[in-house]
Amino acid sequence: MASSAQSGGSSGGPAVPTVQRGIVKMVLSGCAIIVRGQPRGGPPPERQINLSNIRAGNLARRAAATQPDAKDTPDEPWAFPAREFLRKKLIGKEVCFTIENKTPQGREYGMIYLGKDTNGENIAESLVAEGLATRREGMRANNPEQNRLSECEEQAKAAKKGMWSEGNGSHTLRDLKYTIENPRHFVDSHHQKPVNAIIEHVRDGSVVRALLLPDYYLVTVMLSGIKCPTFRREADGSETPEPFAAEAKFFTESRLLQRDVQIILESCHNQNILGTILHPNGNITELLLKEGFARCVDWSIAVYTRGAEKLRAAERFAKERRLRIWRDYVAPTANLDQKDKQFVAKVMQVLNADAIVVKLNSGDYKTIHLSSIRPPRLEGENTQDKNKKLRPLYDIPYMFEAREFLRKKLIGKKVNVTVDYIRPASPATETVPAFSERTCATVTIGGINIAEALVSKGLATVIRYRQDDDQRSSHYDELLAAEARAIKNGKGLHSKKEVPIHRVADISGDTQKAKQFLPFLQRAGRSEAVVEYVFSGSRLKLYLPKETCLITFLLAGIECPRGARNLPGLVQEGEPFSEEATLFTKELVLQREVEVEVEGMDKAGNFIGWLHVDSANLSVLLVEHALSKVHFTAERSSYYKSLLSAEEAAKQKKEKVWARYEEQPVEEVAPVLEEKERSASYKPVFVTEITDDLHFYVQDVETGTQLEKLMENMRNDISSHPPVEGSYAPRRGEFCIAKFVDGEWYRARVEKVESPAKVHVFYIDYGNREILPSSRLGTLPPAFSTRVLPAQATEYAFAFIQVPQDEDARTDAVDSVVRDIQNTQCLLNVEHLSAGCPHVTLQFADSKGDVGLGLVKEGLVMVEVRKEKQFQKVITEYLNAQESAKSARLNLWRYGDFRADDADEFGYSR
Repeated sequence: MASSAQSGGSSGGPAVPTVQRGIVKMVLSGCAIIVRGQPRGGPPPERQINLSNIRAGNLARRAAATQPDAKDTPDEPWAFPAREFLRKKLIGKEVCFTIENKTPQGREYGMIYLGKDTNGENIAESLVAEGLATRREGMRANNPEQNRLSECEEQAKAAKKGMWSEGNGSHTLRDLKYTIENPRHFVDSHHQKPVNAIIEHVRDGSVVRALLLPDYYLVTVMLSGIKCPTFRREADGSETPEPFAAEAKFFTESRLLQRDVQIILESCHNQNILGTILHPNGNITELLLKEGFARCVDWSIAVYTRGAEKLRAAERFAKERRLRIWRDYVAPTANLDQKDKQFVAKVMQVLNADAIVVKLNSGDYKTIHLSSIRPPRLEGENTQDKNKKLRPLYDIPYMFEAREFLRKKLIGKKVNVTVDYIRPASPATETVPAFSERTCATVTIGGINIAEALVSKGLATVIRYRQDDDQRSSHYDELLAAEARAIKNGKGLHSKKEVPIHRVADISGDTQKAKQFLPFLQRAGRSEAVVEYVFSGSRLKLYLPKETCLITFLLAGIECPRGARNLPGLVQEGEPFSEEATLFTKELVLQREVEVEVEGMDKAGNFIGWLHVDSANLSVLLVEHALSKVHFTAERSSYYKSLLSAEEAAKQKKEKVWARYEEQPVEEVAPVLEEKERSASYKPVFVTEITDDLHFYVQDVETGTQLEKLMENMRNDISSHPPVEGSYAPRRGEFCIAKFVDGEWYRARVEKVESPAKVHVFYIDYGNREILPSSRLGTLPPAFSTRVLPAQATEYAFAFIQVPQDEDARTDAVDSVVRDIQNTQCLLNVEHLSAGCPHVTLQFADSKGDVGLGLVKEGLVMVEVRKEKQFQKVITEYLNAQESAKSARLNLWRYGDFRADDADEFGYSR
């Protein structure tokens, strides 16, 4: 217990009682207390001491739950004032006591003195003097102690103190209330104002029994936001303490048991009340955490009214010092250097609603996942059409809004990153895909926690964890509070309104849709767009918000190094500086808002034009940084001068694509005197179609108005007398009308009939071909036959050039021609006739540049040398252009002059 002292006496005389000391832990009644010793390595021993020779009233007792017939016992008069007199005088104080009698059952009776020796206040005498206790009946005053008790009682009677006062003492009886009918209403009625209380019992470090004053409600209070180790009840009724449960209980007992406190009632859980206990010496909740006796709990920390961050800070204090329950604690980021735990980085890309890619100061890229949040996801198994490919960004409700929120807030901005934990890689299971290692962090910009902002708008939800899972956001409580606000206000995912639907058409690679869309984009001038993906330095995927569609976009006016390509059976390496060009474009425009000017499209349905970011032309920037060369098609553009100027400056620096640049004089080929003049009579035409073998179809501009008038009249006639579906039986070589993908009727010729579902037709006024079901064909009305107006599409081939036989090389040449002249007006001159179709030269209508000569300059085709004398001048010009392309190792010539050894393999002849 405590130190003891022996009083001296003569040998053979009466034994002098041993004086013992202790600290008063609890007052059981007006005549019984529990004293404890000093703690040494754990909770100290305790013993109950009953006061000799006096009796005080019995306190109220609740009937045992195991005895259904038993009734609650009320207070006896003056029992509670007697208990309170001792409680206020003794709790936490040092006393000394002597044991005078011990019953066979082990009950100890004795004298108790306030202080370190028997010279202190005699507690029994003080109780009797205040009229709060009486001498035991039948006790004779045969010693000095009993005489003093008798005197004290007589004085109390004379002064009418306590139980000797007039009346029966009914005003000292408490109306104890052991249950509350509506705990929620009871808590709310106090409006979180402090309630005076006495702590009557401590069950464990974070659960107490409190007497609420002045109405005497006896309630169980659980400390909001924390949980201490508990005592687990076994099957035999015994209790097994969890590690540090006894120490935590003693910590709370020694500070709160039977102390006057104030309690803030914050919420309720069944019949238990959640609250915060305030003592003049501090807040027990925070103290328990700081000393390592408790951990924070998510389910109740949200109701803690004094700031959840204080509790987390106190818990963090104990964790860092590995106190008590945290003795084996290892921080989630313990293995990271400080520079890897906190850093500033630039946001380059938003991957989805909970992950971003940042660029570190070192230049490295790192993927960061926002801690403790989950992006929007599809709920249920049948929400998605099985036959439709899922596009998460557009098909998952609120995913697009979440991505856009992050994109607009973060792209290109510097953010503060605090790593909270590293989520290890996990293998795939039957229901969950595999995940690589993830760095999870709190990301802030301008003091705003991005994850919290997302959650507050209902664009993400908070992940729930096991209580012992420490891998979570360092601002987890703010996230939970933000989610609660979003739910209350019906924001985003928590809204009762209809889910927003994003119908985004992906027309990238769809030639037919792209053709329909092209005139609209050309007329629109500059259109707003968002760069969704960067394939290479000059090839991008764009989202057009006004048109709600996705397109593939190629930068005009430049030739950018080609990236690596995966071909069947082999991997084709990229050209030098292709990766640098791709990275340059990514850093500049990925997920940025840009403006585009569409000029045309290629054979594959990719749009071609100019892209502007922050008022700068991306084509010019790539040339300026020596990551691209100027393409001859730029001559017709208003940006040509800017491109040339940028290219000249890049050439002078001799960097990247110009690292081996040397100005070489062009070898002049001696001109041959022409004996016969070449006929040059150019007429305006409109190019409507380019074929895969580099032939093309044109319309005569002079008869264009006649065709427009005929088409208008024909469609009006068809509208008035529509063909009956299935009534037309197509036959090869027959003229008919065909319904194109745009829903309009055009004149056509049947070329082949495979089946009623597959009829090959040729559109005679435009030159394109299509396979249609016979249900989309009809009889051509005589009023619109070829006799009234001949077929307007005429086929031609380029003169003086050889079309590459290699498929990839031919595709490059065709793409270049499609990009430059399809759906544009040109000037055409017939040079010579051939068995297939006339061979011609084409000029751009504005610059008068020779289209075929441009293909030779770019190394996309080779020159076809003809012997006719009238062509020698133009052939010389073509050969000079070919020598320049060879010197610059462009396209066909990138590996040098291949014609000497393997011309046949490549499909060429010298």
